[in-house]
Amino acid sequence: MCGIHGIYRFDGRPVESALLTAMGRITTHRGPDDEGQHLDGPCGIGMRRLSIIDLAGGHQPLSSEDGMLWVVCNGEIYNFRELRAELQDQGYRFKTGSDCEVLLYLYAEYGDAFVQRLNGMFGFALWDARRRRLLIGRDRLGIKPIYVMRDQQRIAFASEAKALLAIPGVRAELDLAALDSYLRLGYVPAPQSLFRGVTKLPPATLLVVTESGVEQRRYWQLSPQIDSSMSAAQWTDAVRAQLEESVRMQMVSDVPIGAFLSGGIDSSAVVAFMAAHSERPIKTYSIGFEGGTAENLYNELPYARRVSELFKTEHREIVVKPDVVSLLPRLIWHLDEPIADTAFVTTYLVSEFARRDVTVILSGVGGDELFGGYRRYLGNHYQNYFEKLPHWLRSAMVAGARRLPSDRHSPLLNMLRLGKAFLASAEQTFEQRYHAYVQVFSPEVRGELLKNGRQDAWDAIDAAFATATSSDGLNRMLSVDAETQLPDDLLMLTDKMSMAVSLECRVPLLDHELVELAARIPESLKLKGGQLKHVLKAALADTLPDDILHRKKRGFGTPMGAWLKRDLAKVMRELLSPQSVHRRGLFDHGVIGRLMADHDANRIDGTDQLLALMNLEIWSRIFLDGQTPVDVTDELAAVAA
Repeated sequence: MCGIHGIYRFDGRPVESALLTAMGRITTHRGPDDEGQHLDGPCGIGMRRLSIIDLAGGHQPLSSEDGMLWVVCNGEIYNFRELRAELQDQGYRFKTGSDCEVLLYLYAEYGDAFVQRLNGMFGFALWDARRRRLLIGRDRLGIKPIYVMRDQQRIAFASEAKALLAIPGVRAELDLAALDSYLRLGYVPAPQSLFRGVTKLPPATLLVVTESGVEQRRYWQLSPQIDSSMSAAQWTDAVRAQLEESVRMQMVSDVPIGAFLSGGIDSSAVVAFMAAHSERPIKTYSIGFEGGTAENLYNELPYARRVSELFKTEHREIVVKPDVVSLLPRLIWHLDEPIADTAFVTTYLVSEFARRDVTVILSGVGGDELFGGYRRYLGNHYQNYFEKLPHWLRSAMVAGARRLPSDRHSPLLNMLRLGKAFLASAEQTFEQRYHAYVQVFSPEVRGELLKNGRQDAWDAIDAAFATATSSDGLNRMLSVDAETQLPDDLLMLTDKMSMAVSLECRVPLLDHELVELAARIPESLKLKGGQLKHVLKAALADTLPDDILHRKKRGFGTPMGAWLKRDLAKVMRELLSPQSVHRRGLFDHGVIGRLMADHDANRIDGTDQLLALMNLEIWSRIFLDGQTPVDVTDELAAVAA
């Protein structure tokens, strides 16, 4: 695990060592144990290393025996032992025990198709000195990030966008088209980034760089084919076996390893299979929040303790009342791009807690996107009943829903919030309903909010639907999520927040073989009888108790909406004050003022919208205005006091 970076110059000029060192220094948190670089004329690649496998001998860049191939790799190759044995049988000799060394000889043997042989999470750059070509690649699901900057003279890449800002001539400027995407979704989808001139390499993509230019290739795509030949029992057996194998494979490590444990189905399943394949107790980590009713809604500690006792883990938990004012600027610097998902705060806090004991952690991220765990996936299920109602009654319900109060931190008001969201889009097409479920700002509000109007040239959701051709609605939605929210929101924040404290986070539910298996399961089994994650629950029926399998879903976030009405109210109003908004020159403050008032009065739940705007302003102060995170923290702390 590390941070990688590099430059290729089309004009043939040599890359300077000092420049690679400067890029790496910015991502020291990703790799505090070691650094290295390789320079060969117009190409330079570098890394910062967090030592996980072959602690003494795994220094990067790694080279082939003849010195013609060089690689830097961020991530882990879980099947490296099998690949290594195969390559040794073919006559290749290895110099280290590093998992990443197999990339060199797989490339030598299979060419660019070698990525098809990899099971892992990775971002890599491989320099072929003989052919004078640079290959840059990202794993199938987009677990590890790669940012790219390209102009006429050069192409540069890095695990974090901020490392590219160390390159002379590269400035932090706002991309207005990406801003529109950010307001739409609460994150910036690939290939866009919020930095003008910087893009994100999409998942499952290779860049081939030579002196004649850059070629981009997609090397993997989820199949849209549903398999109706298997019985329910066969599917549950297959899911259980593949999930257990995924967890077993991802436990390989030469340093202490643990697991996040929320007490939900996904993290509990990971812990259960880890315990089955470990000779010693698994270390598990959980988080809860101090406070009142809103905080208690996010407190899953009793469920986590239940699972810990069941599998006899070495369990640690932390109950916090976080100083969000001091956290936000620092975490947004680490994120590179703002997001409106409050899970980034929780993920950072529990990562920081776990890092006191372990260097590698396993997480349950991805289970909802594989097996249908979000309430929005039930939209079609309820839509079938809704459409059977008389038209006059449907119209009355839709009209009445607009007046319902909303607040996600009250059980009753949260139920009304969900019902209101369903009815607001119930008369729309399937794709429009999905847009409504995932959007932060609607097209109408974006049009009012943005002074220069919307930039609707490209829509990531529409683009994902164009390739999501499954025969059932649920699997189309899951495919869209796998192209958008999963890599560019959940996996992005998981990577950035864990690496902020030099913790490697692995996600066994996103093993690509398990993902391919889950994609073939019919909707009728995934949501049988309107039950979320039905097939996964059936697969785990002999592993987890009923009170864990069938408990109500909780998001892995924070009570941010309640904090915006209390602890963070002053900070919110400073960040979104008329003066701040006017100085930035992007938004109509009248729209923001109404949004804050409606959120305070529970007329809407504006948590995501307000957090999106606040985080954008913090990001702007750091990256566009050149303030340090400490400077911004001091400003906000003075306001809060």
